[in-house]
Amino acid sequence: MKSPRIERRPIAIMNDDWPDSVHPVLRRIYAARGIASPHEIEHRLASMLSPQSLGGMNRACGILEQAIRADVRIVVVGDFDCDGATGTAVAVRGLRLLGAHDVGYAVPNRFRHGYGLSPAIVEELLPRQPQLLITVDNGIAAHAGVAAAKSHGMQVIVTDHHLPGATLPDADAIVNPNLTDDTFASKALAGVGVMFYLLLALRAHLRERGWFSPVEKCGEGPPLLDLRDQDDRKSTPEPDFSALLDLVALGTVADLVPLDHNNRILVNAGIKRIRAGRACAGVAALIEAGRRDPARLVAADLGFVVAPRINAAGRLEDMGLGIECLLTDDPGRARELAETLSAINAERRELQTGMVEQAQAEVHKWTLAHGDGALPHGIVLFDPGWHHGVVGLVASKLKETLHRPVIACAPAGGGGGEVKASGRSIPGFHLRDALVDIDARYPGLLLRFGGHAMAAGLTLHRDDVEAFAAAFDAVVRERTTPEALDAVVLTDGELDTVDFSLDLAQQLRYAGPWGQGFPEPLFDGVFALDSWKVMGETHLRLKLRRIDAMQALDAVVFNAYTGTPPPARLRAVFQLDVNEWNGKQTLQLIIRHLEPA
Repeated sequence: MKSPRIERRPIAIMNDDWPDSVHPVLRRIYAARGIASPHEIEHRLASMLSPQSLGGMNRACGILEQAIRADVRIVVVGDFDCDGATGTAVAVRGLRLLGAHDVGYAVPNRFRHGYGLSPAIVEELLPRQPQLLITVDNGIAAHAGVAAAKSHGMQVIVTDHHLPGATLPDADAIVNPNLTDDTFASKALAGVGVMFYLLLALRAHLRERGWFSPVEKCGEGPPLLDLRDQDDRKSTPEPDFSALLDLVALGTVADLVPLDHNNRILVNAGIKRIRAGRACAGVAALIEAGRRDPARLVAADLGFVVAPRINAAGRLEDMGLGIECLLTDDPGRARELAETLSAINAERRELQTGMVEQAQAEVHKWTLAHGDGALPHGIVLFDPGWHHGVVGLVASKLKETLHRPVIACAPAGGGGGEVKASGRSIPGFHLRDALVDIDARYPGLLLRFGGHAMAAGLTLHRDDVEAFAAAFDAVVRERTTPEALDAVVLTDGELDTVDFSLDLAQQLRYAGPWGQGFPEPLFDGVFALDSWKVMGETHLRLKLRRIDAMQALDAVVFNAYTGTPPPARLRAVFQLDVNEWNGKQTLQLIIRHLEPA
């Protein structure tokens, strides 16, 4: 396959309002990401979009108020990924803080129930006799599941962020920023973000109704008022929902939603809480299990260290383990669950490695037989021995190396002849819209599907995999240009010699939060190789020297050694990093891409 092409982001106009403490390079980076003024990076919670501006709130809050007043049994139905797990934990914790006494949760088992609020999960909930179901990170396509719940006398509130289909389920209330008639200014909320917003709106709704008891401060003022005999309300001190922000940050980063201004506010607030040592017991235990320092934690640590441990439970076991870890307030129990999740994640990594190697071997076999130019524009891979809980990670890895949309498929299990698949896309190709197109052209080919622009899931019959592969490739060819399949590495340009500094690396580390749609800064430059050595079996440690400078720079390249020495003169794409060793901080470069210069 062709190597990625290095391109530099266009230089944007910078204003002069920045304080002197902000490095000029950082100002340039912000400008390239559309940040026009310093207030856009203040990330103050007071600058969040109003919860009341999100559609469906009035109806949902009215239903929840009545449910809390009547002490009905509420069950939160989550999803089996990290966004769904954190959203479920936020819902359960938040509703309890608001005075709901009978709140539980259920999460579909990937292998028994499939995705979301299905008739199967409703049937399984009947012995618990719930009166109100609240979906988190699912439900917008659950027509049959909502109908099943209502046929048993349950009310249903759907909270979701996935794109809706042509019709909506007959829920009692729907909160989703991506409904076509919703004017909420941010369409990028994760499922956990939607649930958090509903709690904020509900708290304001209850406040207007005098729900919360006055709080005595420093021994002054009137005693707490007991309002429980007034209209049978369950009065409680007004809760501080900042205690939920570490969970909101984790789910938002894990789901790879764009970090627009509103999401950056949420993520930044959650990360600050973690750095201050105020994370919930489960998040703290998962950070400890991942051997990260909470005081120095950044968004990438949530995405690459914490989230995979929770996701592993939903992929291979039962997401209930992950949710219990996020709900417990017992540090000892949290550590036990975090260790269990880490073990499951290690099993997931081993399984994923084998599946990725098989997939890469199949692609290599294809290109040997037909040539690189004959590779489908949209790739569909299937292996009867694959685990369907891991196919999304296989698709993600192949998408990175092949730079084209990839869908990986595996048997669904249960002997029904169905295949479950997960896809990942490239910029400019909307994966869910492509599935909508295929479904319209070939009715019945897709049994179920849903997702986003960059990721989607689907179910189909085993006998239809080849027909689907052909249809998918055709749609990708129609909707992309050959140039779109060329991988591009975007950088923020070169650095001057003076900018290779520990001070700039430290500013960049905490200047985010960086993530999807707000990428961590990368730079490029030409270097001479002074020396190199192998770390472990696949990593490299380099000494690099800029062509016009005397000082050698430490650099590391992960998973890059294949037995061949690096070039003596190279062009590298890198990020500035702070290396800590024996209590000392030094500058190092993390090489993301290199090629001969």
